[in-house]
Amino acid sequence: MKKEPQHIDISKIKDPTFLKSLNEDELEMLCADIRTEIIKETSLYGGHLSSNLGTVELTVALYRSFNFPKDKLIFDVGHQCYTHKILTGRSLAHLNEKNCVSGFEKMSESPYDCYEAGHSSTSLSAAEAFAMARDQKGEKYDVVALIGDASIVNGLSFEALNSIGSRPNKVIVVLNDNDMSIGRPSGGLGKFFRTISTGRAYNHFKAGYRRVMYRTVLGKKLYSFSYAIKSAIKQKLVPVTMFDNMGLTYIGPIDGHNIHALERAFKRARNTTKSVLIHTYTTKGKGYPYAEKDTNGYWHGVTPFDIETGQPKNLHPGLISWSHYFSDLTNEIMSKYQNSELIVPATQKGSGLEQAFQLYPSRCIDVGIAEEHALTLAGAMSLQGIHPIVAIYSTFLQRAYDELSHDCARMGANMTILIDRAGLVGSNGETHQGIYDEAYLKSIPHVIVTMPATQSEAKALYYQSFDNHGIVCIRYPRDFVSSEHDVLPVDMPFGRWRFLHKAAKKNVALIAVGPNSGEIEKGLIAQNIDVTLINPVYLNPIDPNDIAELLNYEHVFIYDAYGTKEGFGSTVESALLEAGYKGKVHCHCVPNEFIKHATIKQQEDASGLLPEQILSLVKAVLK
Repeated sequence: MKKEPQHIDISKIKDPTFLKSLNEDELEMLCADIRTEIIKETSLYGGHLSSNLGTVELTVALYRSFNFPKDKLIFDVGHQCYTHKILTGRSLAHLNEKNCVSGFEKMSESPYDCYEAGHSSTSLSAAEAFAMARDQKGEKYDVVALIGDASIVNGLSFEALNSIGSRPNKVIVVLNDNDMSIGRPSGGLGKFFRTISTGRAYNHFKAGYRRVMYRTVLGKKLYSFSYAIKSAIKQKLVPVTMFDNMGLTYIGPIDGHNIHALERAFKRARNTTKSVLIHTYTTKGKGYPYAEKDTNGYWHGVTPFDIETGQPKNLHPGLISWSHYFSDLTNEIMSKYQNSELIVPATQKGSGLEQAFQLYPSRCIDVGIAEEHALTLAGAMSLQGIHPIVAIYSTFLQRAYDELSHDCARMGANMTILIDRAGLVGSNGETHQGIYDEAYLKSIPHVIVTMPATQSEAKALYYQSFDNHGIVCIRYPRDFVSSEHDVLPVDMPFGRWRFLHKAAKKNVALIAVGPNSGEIEKGLIAQNIDVTLINPVYLNPIDPNDIAELLNYEHVFIYDAYGTKEGFGSTVESALLEAGYKGKVHCHCVPNEFIKHATIKQQEDASGLLPEQILSLVKAVLK
């Protein structure tokens, strides 16, 4: 008599041990419930939706096939780990909110999270390291890396694959392919060869055969001859993938939504004696029609949305994001400057630049997750008379530091770098904070670092960046501005700070970076506080004339909620010291730490960087 399927209450899951006892109907019900939960929680709190909907069965099959956490599971990027979190007893409620579950792997959350990431293509290098450490210590467990088709084309992934294929330390790579054409072996003989070459009996026989034949000189020759014959037949009859050529055993393609097919593939992978790549194909967004039909990546990372209509919940009426505003400016700039070329590293949707790609398809290129390539490409374009516009998140720009210095600045390139998500980023936490670029960019000669406070300043800076000033970086935060586009022109001499108000007495000069300077200005007026207020705009290099203006003030406050003290703050401090300043400097910047996920306001509050906190400090020295 067939067992009546038991419904699993996912809110009561403590660990994944129950999975291996489930029948086919129960597994199907579980996967459906997990999808419902992922859709519900991301609709409330935002997060990564499509990638997680596409990997439900894949994650369930991994947990049924391996013994985690003794075996090690490493997610590339980590954003597709929601099913993994549910199966290991973690609720997605209040996803990415302060002191709640992270949307990425987090070693402090669970022993099942053995590694952490946030940037792509690190999983294979990490997996190889785990395997090498395992073998060196004489331990026995499997190391599994789950990587997507967008991440595996990154140079770092290929460096790791090349190394993995050449070393004896076995790694199991699971490729989640949802939109990439990779050569697939086909035909009955191909399937036959791949099936037997990964079977336990075959591997045992092959190892024993080689051991026996290598006992004599004649045996070695016979083994070499037979191996050559087998390889020649296989090469003729079985299409070889690039992974075979790199020294990995290839298994696939496998339906990534068929749990039993996945389990068979994982069993074969466990029986191999060398590193193996299992090629699975999945449907990104599976189970939610709006996400399944998405071909542009809109449902990859989402803000809160209405499940029924698929429409985002507009939490900021009358406002647009800084990314949206710079997207509109980019359309305008590219219309005027026909020698401009837009380059993005897989952030076309994230930075809202889809319209530019539609309007100027021959002058826009998305290089994928390849930040190093993006910068070297831009630098060489500049040498040929093209003005590149590189739109990139602050957190990803750090991956291309060497290329920016060696291949761009050193050779006198002219380009505009739009640094999106500069400053604290809120829910994405430590791996995505945009607070470090001020510090490392100032170390590169011929790089100009700016940050507008208003739309008018942003427009002026964008146009100035096309006046052959070298590399002009324009930073802007993950925040909102007015949706009104009729901005007034602003008088902004190149390289100079803007003195918004000069006090009657030279007690306090307050230098406030970026959009928060507007909140500071409102607070000063509302509380009738008379201090000199400066919006620096140009963060590096600093004009000595602007520093000279500060030398007679008793107190200089530096307020930068968008970078660490090692950036703009220390630049001003050093310049004041060199100019002989005798007063007191108060530097209030983001702590040089890895700031955990919370709202931006909570992160600013914890760091003492809310505008009202700065105003209180200013008032204290005026008493």
